[in-house]
Amino acid sequence: MDKLVFDIAHLLAGSVLLVSFMMLYQNRLSALLNLFALHAVILAFSVAWQAHLQDAPHLYVTAMIALFFKALFIPLALHRIVVRLNIHRQIENVVGVGPTMLLGMGLAALGMLLMVRITPDSDLLGREDLGFALSTVMLGLLLMVARRNAVSQVIGFMSVENGTILAATGAKGMPMVVEISVAFSILIAFIVIGVFLFRIRERFDTVDLQALDQFRGEQG
Repeated sequence: MDKLVFDIAHLLAGSVLLVSFMMLYQNRLSALLNLFALHAVILAFSVAWQAHLQDAPHLYVTAMIALFFKALFIPLALHRIVVRLNIHRQIENVVGVGPTMLLGMGLAALGMLLMVRITPDSDLLGREDLGFALSTVMLGLLLMVARRNAVSQVIGFMSVENGTILAATGAKGMPMVVEISVAFSILIAFIVIGVFLFRIRERFDTVDLQALDQFRGEQG
């Protein structure tokens, strides 16, 4: 029974990391948004499973926040923003997909190695879940750096936050006040980002960062 519990926890945490790789591979904005929704759904199941294992009912609140806000509300709102602003659906990469994926595998391996080295006294389940979480954070940062489209960078930012939630729940939970404050911070950040996207689109007729850099150079 203990092995089954261990395997399910690892399956869920590993699936979060796997979907991070899938997001890194995508070059279509609609597919990226759908994958982020899947990312949040798996995160919600992972947190709910940790709530069951740790007998921590407050973690179910975190799971519900992830499910309703990050898996449903935010992706749907971003889809509407993309349609309303007529944002270019093809995502341009800073570097090719192949080098990006290789770098992502290196960062994931580094995250696992770091957690094994710096948490030798932690229980095996918590230590390996923290490794998955750190790797997810690193891939989210890579997604932000490797994409030129502003919407895809928003997705990268929120996937970093998913990794921090995975880390916090794997480390035997976090106080509910922290969970609620994080949820409201993400919601406020999302609203601010949405407003900025509308303003940028209205002023420059694009949200592609390369085009904005070129415009800035012309103005200079």
